[in-house]
Amino acid sequence: MAHPLLTRNGLYAITDGPRDDLLAACEAAIDGGAVLLQYRDKTDDAARRLAEARALAELCARRRIALIVNDDIDLALASGAMGVHLGEDDGDIASARAKLGPCAIVGVSCYDSIDRARLLAAAGADYLAFGAFHPSPTKPNARTATPALLREAKPLGVPLVAIGGITAANGATLIDAGASYLAVISAVFGTRDVRGAARSFAALFAAPGS
Repeated sequence: MAHPLLTRNGLYAITDGPRDDLLAACEAAIDGGAVLLQYRDKTDDAARRLAEARALAELCARRRIALIVNDDIDLALASGAMGVHLGEDDGDIASARAKLGPCAIVGVSCYDSIDRARLLAAAGADYLAFGAFHPSPTKPNARTATPALLREAKPLGVPLVAIGGITAANGATLIDAGASYLAVISAVFGTRDVRGAARSFAALFAAPGS
């Protein structure tokens, strides 16, 4: 059964590193319809990262959506975030649950691998992320996934996340293929109108048949 905060399909907005207006930008994304938020910051400024993650956890709690911390189980715990997203080098699901508790959301990257998806679904992942589906400015050398992979993963019964170069123009195809969430960085947080950009993604999920 899906985690209670993973029952609404939609935009999964992922932050794009240090910015002065981080909290305001994230609130704008939520105003526009984001149903999940991930804090992603690859810098080594531990104090700032903790302060920002705590502020975003409070924001998300008020707005009743989940904050997921990218790659860092300890930061997720210290900040009060709802969960963590793990890549292939970021620890395992059991370790994350041991630290964060049984109610935490633990999402995982499956890249272009259905075999990895099957293993991680069996291990208790709360969602499976695939990508990149399109060239991505965030990860230009990312492995490439196809919509067929989403269709193949759908019977696993776990929410599916599509990521990588996704825009409001190309996202509908991925929803049709089975994506529960479109994970977006630059096409939301790289725009001048974050709220409007988020709204354009939310509209894809409101369309007939999505």
